[in-house]
Amino acid sequence: MLRPKIPTMPEPTGLVTPPAPVTDQSAPVAPTPAPAPAVPASPRPTVQLTPGAVIALVGSGTAVVLVVGAVLVSMLLAVAITGASVAVCAVVLRSMLATENKHR
Repeated sequence: MLRPKIPTMPEPTGLVTPPAPVTDQSAPVAPTPAPAPAVPASPRPTVQLTPGAVIALVGSGTAVVLVVGAVLVSMLLAVAITGASVAVCAVVLRSMLATENKHR
């Protein structure tokens, strides 16, 4: 019912080779040096850092590291406190269920 159409490749026409350059062999010609490639000018402006800018960069980087570190440590502390409280609740429940089963 639904059949995909398979594209057909045209028959190859053979190998195409570029024509050989024609040189004049009657007179010796000195080889011409290849022109040096031109370096394009960068469209972006160059960034020049002053000592004040370097100090500001280092200060802001340090502040970012301290803030991220504080956030990560507080998250780790929250997980640890939650785990400890769940463990205490489990011990209390186990104790309550054990004493309830002994009194029956």
